[in-house]
Amino acid sequence: MCGIAGIVNSGGGARIEAATIRAMCQAIVHRGPDDDGIYVKDGVGLGMRRLSIIDIAGGHQPVFNEDKTIWIVFNGEIYNFAELRPDLERRGHKFYTHSDTEVIVHLYEEYGSQCVQKLRGMFAFALYDARKQSLLLARDRLGKKPLHYALANGRLYFGSEIKSILTVAPELAQVNQAALLQYLYFGYILDPISAFKPIQKVPPGHILEFQDGEIRVSSYWDLPEYGTYVPKSEEECLEQLEHILQEAVRLRLISDVPLGALLSGGADSSTIVALMARASAKPVKTFSIGFQNQEFNEAPYARLVAEKFGTEHHELVLDPRVVDTVETLTRSLEEPFGDSSMLPTYYVSRLARQHVTVALSGDGGDEMFAGYERYAVLMQRNR
Repeated sequence: MCGIAGIVNSGGGARIEAATIRAMCQAIVHRGPDDDGIYVKDGVGLGMRRLSIIDIAGGHQPVFNEDKTIWIVFNGEIYNFAELRPDLERRGHKFYTHSDTEVIVHLYEEYGSQCVQKLRGMFAFALYDARKQSLLLARDRLGKKPLHYALANGRLYFGSEIKSILTVAPELAQVNQAALLQYLYFGYILDPISAFKPIQKVPPGHILEFQDGEIRVSSYWDLPEYGTYVPKSEEECLEQLEHILQEAVRLRLISDVPLGALLSGGADSSTIVALMARASAKPVKTFSIGFQNQEFNEAPYARLVAEKFGTEHHELVLDPRVVDTVETLTRSLEEPFGDSSMLPTYYVSRLARQHVTVALSGDGGDEMFAGYERYAVLMQRNR
């Protein structure tokens, strides 16, 4: 993961100091330990912290176009960038890097803000067009990458994390009572609001355009409506599902750094590992944690999957100091967070980071395939 942050003044406005943008980036240095970069000119400041995955040597950000009138800072990964690049080159665009970031710049030159329609991946980016004196913020379709913003006194602040904004504008730390009520009711805070009243989130599948002091937020994608596609049979549905999952995993294996998988032994992560093993010529690196309390210990199931697919398996059995860990994690959180899975996720991620830079996981499976018990409870109550 990387992190982006910045400030744009309405109509150019007062000069943004480089030190201000560096302070915003320093607040999220944990998101990108490998590199940093800023662009500051007149009333515009863009900054980023980078975790290098694609084009390690040449992908330094911010990235710009041929005449340096368009600048971008980007968090995420575009999986189809290699497919998009040849067409852009045929249209006359000149590339100076091999990174996925630069593809977005040239797509914007061709298609404007609707360039997001061409992107397949997870992303949050900020693109400044000096000719139009406009800023484009964009977030991927399902909101895998976070992006926050606040407009105060004609100045637009943005950042991957809220702490970037509060570092330079602490006066915006005004508690949002409605957000707290949402948290107590749902267990989380719904987009687009945040725990701080002046600070909002760019919703998933949306873009934000800022020009002449005005903000325009618009949707570029939404989930298909239920029932718009009816497969001929369950068998056809399963075949299509396997093909789509295999293709999704294959694309995510494109990396210039070591890559592995977080394996719990459940259906979701086990499926991902199976598809990785099918697509990879080398043994997949897998990571699991176990607990001495057998009631919570899934390590034996993970071990069975690792043996089945011949992975290079790493396992750590823990007797966690929960209170100490929660105190550590809550210092990184910016809003109330009620999901206890952050504890095992933290432990297994820490284990994986000793061996790889990127790890795939089964996150999203329960949402996609109704795996949570609450869905069954809802159906029973409806009856």
